[in-house]
Amino acid sequence: MAASTISAKGWIVIPKEIRQRYGLKAGDKVQVIDYGGSLAVIPALKDPIHQLRGMFKHGPSLTKALLEERQKERGLEERKMRRWTKKVKAS
Repeated sequence: MAASTISAKGWIVIPKEIRQRYGLKAGDKVQVIDYGGSLAVIPALKDPIHQLRGMFKHGPSLTKALLEERQKERGLEERKMRRWTKKVKAS
């Protein structure tokens, strides 16, 4: 575990070994994330659109699940309307 000191300006030096391991160079961006009691310094993605493309490729199809859910809801609404129409006609 490497330790760093915060300067008066709030700067933190990332140790050379860690910069080399993660390929960080001068000018690269990092994200500082507060996990409530601990901080994480995460290298920012250089091209997030390109790098995250296909991330959910092998997971469940959210579009398919949404369409199935809408179909169920439509069926329920149609049954309600038929019952309501019968009541109105019976009145």
